[in-house]
Amino acid sequence: MLFDLGAGDGRLVIMAAQETDASAVGVEIREDLVERARSEIKKRNLEDRVKMIHDDLFNVDLKDADVVTIYLTTSGNERLRPKLEHELRKGAKVISHDFKVGNWKASVVYNELLGHTIYAYEIGQQT
Repeated sequence: MLFDLGAGDGRLVIMAAQETDASAVGVEIREDLVERARSEIKKRNLEDRVKMIHDDLFNVDLKDADVVTIYLTTSGNERLRPKLEHELRKGAKVISHDFKVGNWKASVVYNELLGHTIYAYEIGQQT
């Protein structure tokens, strides 16, 4: 189960469902982007595997997540860190686009991936 926090128009959760057998949940605060994503999910017949939630990412329960993707700022990641540590089970993955998560130690760093850096963390392994 993939959770994309700050999912925008849902392209990541849609792609995950189309290209793998994953189920995915996108969380987005902007209603217009959620509606756009829901329309695209319906158009592609992915309603059984992809869900978009219109809410603040701090209000969403992450206990079912196997993977959480984020593209926040360093300060946003630091605000989110306690929630991730509290709600995610050991072994869950956190993938952060361009910004580190506090003092966590990444299990993998992909440098210069199309001009970006991707930090991959595993809960229970980051400290």
